[in-house]
Order: sequence, then C-alpha cells, then structure tokens
Amino acid sequence: MRMNLAKMTVVGIAILGALCPCAAWGQRRLPPAIYPEVRSIPYRDPSPLPPSGRDPGVPPATVERPQVQQGERLFSLDACLQTTLLNMDVVRLLSNFGSARAAVTIYDPAIATAAIDQAQAAFDPQLRIDQQFRRFESPSAVVDPGDPLRSLIVGSRTDDYDLFLDLSKKTSLGGVARLIARATPQRFQPGTFPLNPQSRSSAELQYTQPLLQGGGTAVNQVQIVLARIDTQRSFFQLKDAVQESVRGVINAYWDLAAARVDVLARQKQVEQAAEAVRYTQARKESGFGDAGDLAQARLALANFKASLIVAQANLLDREAALRAIMNLPPPGDFRLVPSTHPVDTPISFHWERLVEIAENRRPDIVELKLVIEADRQLLIQSRNQALPRLDAVALYRWNGLEGTMPVGTRLRTANGQYTDWTIAVNFSVPLGLRQERAGLRRQELILIKDQAFLQQGLHNMTQSLAGQLRRISSAYAQYVAFQETRKAARENLLIQRAEYLAGRTILLNVLQAIADFGNAVSSEARALATYNIELANLERESGTILESHGIRFFEETERMLGPLGRLGHGRLYPHSLHPSEPQPRFGESPEPWDRELGRLYELQPGEAPEEVRPR
Repeated sequence: MRMNLAKMTVVGIAILGALCPCAAWGQRRLPPAIYPEVRSIPYRDPSPLPPSGRDPGVPPATVERPQVQQGERLFSLDACLQTTLLNMDVVRLLSNFGSARAAVTIYDPAIATAAIDQAQAAFDPQLRIDQQFRRFESPSAVVDPGDPLRSLIVGSRTDDYDLFLDLSKKTSLGGVARLIARATPQRFQPGTFPLNPQSRSSAELQYTQPLLQGGGTAVNQVQIVLARIDTQRSFFQLKDAVQESVRGVINAYWDLAAARVDVLARQKQVEQAAEAVRYTQARKESGFGDAGDLAQARLALANFKASLIVAQANLLDREAALRAIMNLPPPGDFRLVPSTHPVDTPISFHWERLVEIAENRRPDIVELKLVIEADRQLLIQSRNQALPRLDAVALYRWNGLEGTMPVGTRLRTANGQYTDWTIAVNFSVPLGLRQERAGLRRQELILIKDQAFLQQGLHNMTQSLAGQLRRISSAYAQYVAFQETRKAARENLLIQRAEYLAGRTILLNVLQAIADFGNAVSSEARALATYNIELANLERESGTILESHGIRFFEETERMLGPLGRLGHGRLYPHSLHPSEPQPRFGESPEPWDRELGRLYELQPGEAPEEVRPR
C-alpha cells in the first residue's frame, strides 16, 4: 500500500508538471513550472516585429527643395471636410504644425453599447443541468457468525444517477423565480431491499421577492440605465471630438488660404523690388543715378527675398497641418489649393437664442447633464441599499418515489400524493446601517457636486460665447480696416512710383511703399481668414458646427444606436458610424481663391494716377 501511494504521488506530480505552462522568452526556455524572480526589465529587440506596410510616399517638400512639378489640386472646404470624415477611424485634432490623436475613435460608442446587453443579461433566464453517475462501496467489519472470535469485512454497493435541473429567472421587481427538478435512480447490492432499483424524483417551484432592499423596478434597472447613459456619453464624446476635428480642418484651411496670399504678396514685393534694382542700375550706368540708391534697392530686395522664404516655409507648414488632419501624406506629390470663397460680410446673432442653442447642442454640456442623470440613478441604488433586508419566500414541491419490489412488481406514488410547501419572511439588517448610510450621504454630495459642475459649465459656456462674439466683431472690424489700408497702400505705391519716375521723390519712399502694400495685402487676407476662423469657432462653441456643414451621424439619421444586425443589410458596424457627407455650403471657384485676390492686388505696368504721371 505504501508503494502504491508513493507511485501515485510521483505520477500526480508528473501530470501537474506537464500541465503547467513553460515560460519562454525568445529561444530561452525554463524548466516546467519554474519561474525565477525577475530582477531586470525584460524587453526584446523590436526589429523582428512585423512592419506596418504603410507606404511612406514621396519625400516631403522643403523651401530648399520644392516639389518636383507636382501640380495643383483645387480643394474646397467641403471636400476637405469630406476627406477628413471618411478617414476618421481615429479622430485627429489640429496641432501647431500637424495633427494630434484624440483619445476617441469611432469604435468607442459601439464598445460602450455592449455594456447595455451585459446589464440586461441579469434578467435573462439561467438554465443549469447537472448529471452525475456515482458508485458507493463502503467496507465495514462484522463478527463472523461461525466464530465469534473472528471478524469479517463485508461491504455494500450503491449505483445511482443524479439529474439536477435548475431554471431561474430574475424579474424586474428583483424577485427570483426558480423551477427545480431532480431525479435519482439507485440500485443496491447485495441483499434484499423494499425497492431495488428505486428512483426518487421531485419538482419544485420557488419564488423569492425582496420587499425592501433589492425590491422595485427602479432599483433593479439602475445598471441598465447607467449602461445606456454611458453609451450616450460615449456618443457625445465622439461627437465632441468630431466637432473639434471639423473646427481644426476649417482653421487649417483658412490658415492655408491666408498663407498662400502672404506668399503672393511677398512675391509681388520681390518682383517690384527687382524692378527697382534694374531701374536704379540702369540710371547709375547712364550717369543719372548714384550708388546709394542702388544699395538701398538691393538691400530691400534681399529683405523681401528673406520674407518670401519665411512665407514659403509657413505655407508648407500650413499645408502640412491641413494634410495631417485630413490623413493625407506630407506635401510632396501635389499642392492643396483652396478654392472656397470666404465669408466677407458681417453676420448678426441673437444672444438669447444663441445661449439656448449652445446649452442644448454642446456635447460637453449634454455630457454634464448625463452625469447628473447617472448620479440620480446611483442615488436610487444607494437609498435602496440603506434599507433593511426583508424577503418573502414561497416554495411548493412535489415528491415522488418508484421502484421494483422483490416480487418484481413496480410500485410508484400517485401524482401529487406527497408535497411540501414553505412560506417564509426573512429579515436581516446591520445594526446602525453605518456603511449604507455613509454611501447614501456620499452619493447625495456627489450629485450636488456634479450639479455645481453643470452650473459652472453653463457659466463658462456663456463667457466663451460672449468672448467669441467680441472676437468675431473685432476680426471683421480689422478686416474692414485692413481693406482700407490695402487700398490706401496701393494708391500710395502708385503715387510714390510715379513721383520717383518724375524725379520728385527719393527711392526710399518707393521701397517703403512696396513694403507697405505687400504687408497690407497680407494683413487683409489674414484678417479675412481670421474672421472666417472665428465664425467656425462660434459654431464650435455653440455646438452647431456639424449641423452648419450638413454633417450627421448614422445614429442621428436612423434614430438608432447599436449593432445593426439583420437590419443593416451587410453594413459593417461600426464602420457605418462614419459621419455622412457634408452638404456644400460655400461658394466654389474653378481657380484658386488667392489667384483671384492676386488680380485685385496686382499693379498693372505703368499704372498711376493721372495727376502724377511723368511728362
């Protein structure tokens, strides 16, 4: 017996060792079930990791190495928004010279939706079926009937089969209904028994209903309501991130448009300064000029060229930022050229209506309200948990027995002949309910705190809307002022150039007029872009930027949220959560917007007022 026990122990250890996983790292393998103490940072060479397979594209453009005749592509603002939304698996936000990843993806609401089914699963019927085949052999010692001084070891054997079925269902009131059925056929040997084989059976109906703690529809649906609120919060968080991404696209678009106009203005400055250098060079060579004018012209030309390089570098950065948020490769293959006309007229707003719209549309305000709604659900749960436990229990059981008598005849009980029933009321309560009352008090304070956060959020919303209206007014006023400045600078340049050609002024005045005109052109375009950016910022602050550009989520058009199932007709959820295509809103042009402005700002050869033209 001792040898058998030792062999069984060895075999058991061997089986356990074989079942335990072997720790492996690279080519190193440890003995089974032996894990040494970790005293260093385990890391591996990342080079064997599979490559992403992403196409790096062409080398990016720089000021020193512009793109190799890549051509231009007209992009409207609506087209930029559409491209951004179609590439928005991960929401991207505008950063200084590119895009930053937001902590939100289009998959998040779908992931949160699964929690609703998980919470509702608490009310699904539960089925449990256990089956056991058993044999019991119990040895015992008895006195030998033939010799009282001796003993015998005898035993009995019982073979049975146990079938246990339990079907339970939790109700919305918190009660639990159960149907339990059990059957146990048995066979005994050796010996003579009243029934052999015999089978015991029973069927039981049981219902337990909480009367205080855990009872009621409201408290039992708290987890479902919380899951739905979390899903709505996830949806509005995604919507908030998409709104920020759309604003980033609009900002980057108008920044790019202003940067192109700035490059245009600096190019005109270089062209006009180069013309001044050629003119002064010719005057000096003919003996009518001096070295001072030529040096001033060359200095101005060098400064204008430096400003042009800065403007070109800024243009590449602005285009890179727009491409990044649109999920396009860096500038290098083609140039993005804005073609959308900006808004250049004043817009008035109704303050009370604007505040009302912002409170109902801003995702962050909606989320704060959803947090308060979740707090109220948790308050219902806390109040219920602060009640004593009082449960009503009702049970009714039918018992049955059948088997074969020694004479070979079957014997069984009649239906409903032997029954059990139980009616009980169970009560339990922690004396003082200190923990439960503390939880209730804590939840009440959390609700008050979140209500204060909502009021603070509404206050901040009002302040931001007021500040945005001030910035819109200021931006438009600056645009009008710079428009007048540009007209005055253009006229001044014409006059100064004509006066210089007539010999009535110095070259320095012409060079200063060239600088003033280029700066005025750039400032006017920058002010107009800022005005349009501030309008988009107001739409963002009021929560209407998506609706303003005709963008709708799938759930908002279909009035549903969650996996589509058979109703989706093959749609791959959550890819169908992509926002819809935006509707055109701005005027478009078959040529770049900055090129149209260039014709307005361009000086025609020999153009000058009649009274100052050289005679």
